Amino acid sequence: MYRIAFFYCFLLVISCKDQPSSKKNHVTTTTKQQTVKNKITKKEVKKETYPKLNSENAIPFFAEYGKKNKENKVRLITDFGSIEILLFNNTKYHRANFIFLSKQKYFKNTQFYRVINNFVIQGGDSDDQKTANKRFKIGEYLLPTDTNKGHKHNRGVISMPSSEIENPYKLASPFEFFIVQRKGGAHNLDGDYTVFGQVTKGMDVVDKIAAVKTDETDWPMKNVFIRDVEIIN
Repeated sequence: MYRIAFFYCFLLVISCKDQPSSKKNHVTTTTKQQTVKNKITKKEVKKETYPKLNSENAIPFFAEYGKKNKENKVRLITDFGSIEILLFNNTKYHRANFIFLSKQKYFKNTQFYRVINNFVIQGGDSDDQKTANKRFKIGEYLLPTDTNKGHKHNRGVISMPSSEIENPYKLASPFEFFIVQRKGGAHNLDGDYTVFGQVTKGMDVVDKIAAVKTDETDWPMKNVFIRDVEIIN
């Protein structure tokens, strides 16, 4: 009987010694997981900052930005479906500008605000104050026309309209764009506006947008939103 009692006491001592060790291992594992989690969180919240753009620093900025950001495919997600676009590398400032604005989420919830059936659909603006605020934050600048790269205003190309500000060189408004919807193209625009991309998928979506009813200013009676622009790898 004494031996049995001694045996149970021995087991109790061994059990008590094991418990702190097990608990310590558990705490150590959790701490390591938390450290990894913190590192991931810090990496995710790291965000690049850019200078506010103006007429003096915009071109040098996009020259450098284009070297580091070589993407040239985007997807416009609209109320009528998606439109995929290939941006031309030889119109480097316009490509870099469009990629930059896309990554800054500028186009998110902007609209196709000028729609002319059998001609063009024009987007990148909005009657929402949030869009004006985003423009102010990015800066005020224009892009030079780049019309000597061999691109014509054929059906399905994306081009950049000139600024509403009167300027003899028809410098482009960088926040806006238009897609030629006319089947025969819009070659009367050649030489005046920069073609910088081509729709590769979704011309049926362009046609649907072009067919919506508009008011006397060519603004759709029911707003047609660009919900987002995605970079395609």
